[in-house]
Amino acid sequence: MTISARPTWTTSSSRPDHPDAVLLLREYMTEMVVRYHRRPALPGEVDAALAELPSDDLTTPSGLLLVAHRGTELAGCAGLRWQPGWAELTRVFIRPEHRGAGGGAVLLAAVEEQARAAGADRIRLDTRHDLVEARALYARHGYAEIPAYSRGPYAEHWFEKRLSGAVDVGARTR
Repeated sequence: MTISARPTWTTSSSRPDHPDAVLLLREYMTEMVVRYHRRPALPGEVDAALAELPSDDLTTPSGLLLVAHRGTELAGCAGLRWQPGWAELTRVFIRPEHRGAGGGAVLLAAVEEQARAAGADRIRLDTRHDLVEARALYARHGYAEIPAYSRGPYAEHWFEKRLSGAVDVGARTR
């Protein structure tokens, strides 16, 4: 009897213009467009969405982008945008063939670790009503729904998680 080991999840920081990141961000946005419109993406629609909601700020000093691998396979991403004292979570995506294998939890743990290390006392995010799997993931990992903190055509639910062990950088600037 042979027992095969399950592939290990790893994360690493990436520039948004790195080819792996570009591929993942395009796949993420394609899924967002398809789910929002409930139809296949039209020619140019994903490019327009990427231009409307760019990810080029997910790098030092304004943010970061983490890329996840499952074993040797490119599997997902998540980003943070730095705000005074807190971080905004964005671009959480796991490729369909890797869903249900713990990648969402791995990415959330990794961004939370990065946010704590940067001195953020909480992570906030906004998401859409139709992204029920994402909302369930956030709730399972301690993110609570909060009143709106942002505006935008795609912001319909807002979440926050307080980070234990974080230095409250924002308290010094309030």
